[in-house]
Amino acid sequence: MMIMMMIMMVMVVMMMMTMMVMMMRMMMMMMMIMMMMMMTTTTTTMMMMMMMMMMMMMMMMMMMMMRMMMVMMIEMIIKLVWLIIMVVVMMNMMRLLMLRLMLLIMMMMPTCFLRTC
Repeated sequence: MMIMMMIMMVMVVMMMMTMMVMMMRMMMMMMMIMMMMMMTTTTTTMMMMMMMMMMMMMMMMMMMMMRMMMVMMIEMIIKLVWLIIMVVVMMNMMRLLMLRLMLLIMMMMPTCFLRTC
């Protein structure tokens, strides 16, 4: 259980890191575009282009986020399923053990009674 939790935490951290990297990349691209725009002549066209680029960037960001979210969701689901399976297995094992114990106790009971008697 603890190990699973640790793994989950690591995964989350990794996701965060990837997100940060994506953001950085996007920022870099933005900067590059800005520089390019500065080279262009008229302000109006520049503004228009800027707006367009902004929109494009937003779209790209959204797409990336969506993809990331999808991956995250899938991974989380897999992890959850694993956890559930593990728990079920554990429970089953415990039940079996309990049953055995119960059986043992049941078996022991009459002898004990006889002995006491």
